[in-house]
Amino acid sequence: MTDPSPPASAANDAHDAPTSLWGELRDAVRGTNADYTKIPLRRAVFLLAVPMVLELVLESTFAVVDIFFVAKLGPSAVATVGLTESYLFLLYAVAMGLAMAVTAVVARRIGEGKREEAAMTAVQAIFIALLVSVLPAVVGIVYAQDLLRLMGADAWSIEHGYRYTQWMLGGNAVIMLLFVINAIFRGAGDAAIAMRVLWLSNGLNILLCPLLIFGMGPVPALGIEGAAIATNIGRGVGVLFQLWVLFRGGKHISVSLSQLVWRGAMLWNIVRTSLGGVGQMIVAMTSWIFLMRILASIGSEAVAGATIAIRIMMFVMMPAWGMSNAAATLVGQNLGAQQPERAEASVWRIGWYNMAYLVVVSVAFFAFPQALVGFFSDDPKVVAVGAEWLRILSYSFFVYGWWMVTVQAFNGAGDTVTPTKINVVFFWLIQIPLSYLLAIHLGWQHSGVFWAVFFSETSVGLFTLWLFRRGRWKTVQV
Repeated sequence: MTDPSPPASAANDAHDAPTSLWGELRDAVRGTNADYTKIPLRRAVFLLAVPMVLELVLESTFAVVDIFFVAKLGPSAVATVGLTESYLFLLYAVAMGLAMAVTAVVARRIGEGKREEAAMTAVQAIFIALLVSVLPAVVGIVYAQDLLRLMGADAWSIEHGYRYTQWMLGGNAVIMLLFVINAIFRGAGDAAIAMRVLWLSNGLNILLCPLLIFGMGPVPALGIEGAAIATNIGRGVGVLFQLWVLFRGGKHISVSLSQLVWRGAMLWNIVRTSLGGVGQMIVAMTSWIFLMRILASIGSEAVAGATIAIRIMMFVMMPAWGMSNAAATLVGQNLGAQQPERAEASVWRIGWYNMAYLVVVSVAFFAFPQALVGFFSDDPKVVAVGAEWLRILSYSFFVYGWWMVTVQAFNGAGDTVTPTKINVVFFWLIQIPLSYLLAIHLGWQHSGVFWAVFFSETSVGLFTLWLFRRGRWKTVQV
């Protein structure tokens, strides 16, 4: 593989960059009015990637802190979180699929110089997010115990943990809005604002989580329910801050009260574009639900170990996702500005950065898996399961970094259908059957699930990279 960045871009990088790394870092964190279709490519990547990485670092920090405190309540509490997240993953699928479309459409309008249309697109996206959150909230509040029972939860989870499920599913509107409005900011190039939103939201989560779980002074100990309440408060405050900034006006996008109008054509364009992204994420997330169901049939320790391993993986991979999100914005804006070769060059550049970072992570996972999982649990069985998954995952990270970037390139271009088709094949037709075959039929237990994930995700990464090189994504219209 070679980086096909145009020689001119490399020259510009060398001569037009700010005088110091500190100056670049300051601009990235504060946000700038830079036109990402014109400034040197290296600086464009830096200005977008740094706030996106910092944004997701705290998101992943909260995920780790949350499970650290919940683990003090025992394996069943951790399993409750893992099983509830299996349902939340469906909501994340819708939110992330919608966010993909919003980023692609807003970035394309910004690249075309149509900022007012970008703002009106943002309004329609918020309307959609509110509408799709209603049904899951009702189902989650009314049928929480039945949902846990369906996933094979143990007696403690059904009797005591269901309130966590009620809070998390019932408050899904803040999840939807948090994803979608930050996607608006990212598509517009206001990555620094999206960063501040999640720092505020997750900072509150981290402070409130131990307080509400264990209690202090006049605050009663709410147990696992307290973790859910803390999360909803943190996310809710984040959404209020998002709306305040959006209507007050960012550096690249601003919404006025006069634009709060239902526009059917724009709304349908977002829905149409998001269908592939929603399908893409639903395929991946439902695959995870099936895997968790298989692990639940093996035991709570298997679910708890896998849940901790996933939280650790989320923590270290969020910077890589942040860089990948930068690729989506750069692809969308540069395609809008009729610069497909610059769009492709940005993907290759970010891909190399991602690969280098995840190779370092894979070494840590391979060398210290027991220590990493043991930080969250002292249950020997839980530690053994989680450590095994981390070590197996470490073998695939070399490819995984490229998969993350190329998928976001497709999504940033507005081609959300191609990744959906890929996911159907590699997750539904390969990962789920292979997991069942190895874990249950051949008796490999949890190890069978982990090796099936390794095989399917390594394969999907290589195939997606090959498809990206063909270049058909450059012709997509949104």
